[in-house]
Amino acid sequence: MENNIKKLGDLIKEVKIAMLTTVDEDGTLRSRPMATQKSEFDGTLWFFTHASSSKVEEVAQSHNVNLSYAAPDSNIYVSVTGTATLVRDQAKAKEFWNPILKAWFPKGLEDPDLALLHVHVEKAEFWDSPSSTMVQIAGFVKAVATGKAYKPSPGEHQKITL
Repeated sequence: MENNIKKLGDLIKEVKIAMLTTVDEDGTLRSRPMATQKSEFDGTLWFFTHASSSKVEEVAQSHNVNLSYAAPDSNIYVSVTGTATLVRDQAKAKEFWNPILKAWFPKGLEDPDLALLHVHVEKAEFWDSPSSTMVQIAGFVKAVATGKAYKPSPGEHQKITL
């Protein structure tokens, strides 16, 4: 389990932006890009957010979320499910703060709408293929030309429960 958590953390570090999916009040799914805050992965993920945003309202109604990470150039794909909660912790915000965040929070750490979204990861699935894009394209072209099913390099695929 410890190796799986480390592998998952290493893959997530490779991808800066995740697509956060929440459940809207009418049951539809809504996704938006979010920047994962850099920290040692211990089964939790952190994101800055505006406390007044619709995603926070959605999380308050249903704590279940999904985070999708993709880096096609590196053949890395990660899907994470977990529970999200809003956190207003000045010390934690300061720990993750980066001056670039002023673009979204002009008042910095003093912005009254600044909050953190904390995701406790419950399940995850990842695909990590070592083959280069050119090798995969060659395999795809061969499948089209021969009429045989495309079988990408198996790489590493894991389903884990934390």
